Amino acid sequence: MFRRTVRILAALTMAAAATLVTTVTTAAPAQADGCYTWGRTLSEGMTGEDVRQLQIRVAGYPGYNAVLVIDGVFGPATRAAVVRFQQAYGLGADGIAGQQTFNRIYALQDDDCTPVNFSYAELNNCNSTWAGGAVSAATARFNALVNMWKLQAMRHALGDQPIRVTSAFRSHACNDAVGGSPSSRHLYGDAVDLGVSPHSLCRLAQQARNHGWREILGPGYPGHSDHTHVAHDPIRTWSASSCGVS
Repeated sequence: MFRRTVRILAALTMAAAATLVTTVTTAAPAQADGCYTWGRTLSEGMTGEDVRQLQIRVAGYPGYNAVLVIDGVFGPATRAAVVRFQQAYGLGADGIAGQQTFNRIYALQDDDCTPVNFSYAELNNCNSTWAGGAVSAATARFNALVNMWKLQAMRHALGDQPIRVTSAFRSHACNDAVGGSPSSRHLYGDAVDLGVSPHSLCRLAQQARNHGWREILGPGYPGHSDHTHVAHDPIRTWSASSCGVS
């Protein structure tokens, strides 16, 4: 009887230990912030909304004089951008977006999907609705989000020092009030004017060439002696002759 009791107690102890081990090994992984959580590893050839969300975050790493298309298709350009992002943050640069890459992105973003060093309010001192421009409010807001991630990439490349935004989204009324061009990219939410901060206007214009903007205007271009302008213009226009940017 005694031996049988011992065996039963031993079995119960082992069962409890097994339950504990199972509980530990099957624990849910740590969640990301309140913005977006990736649920699979992404690599070349894959498609989907999760790829598109990744492209937004690495839009600032297309390479010199290149622009990353945000289309939800993980092609060679997206892989190259992921590699540059990984290299910038000291990760294994294999072009595959796995947990290490996602963790770095999680650490860089706030709960509204904006990068930690920029905000929607910073890119819109015109109105609170993003309405009244050349595109819908939703499109203008999305364009601003992509620009913020490009600015975050440039900020990191410049030693993680602040970049000062002086103007971004404008409605037609706000654009008219400051004498902006009727075709200004500010009306689309994808243009940003940058002022002197720790960096000169020329340094900003020069660095911007690596971060996905087709339009770069700065010192030497008429009306741009006091700021550097970056935008996603369909036609490539780089003109900051005082800075060697053309």
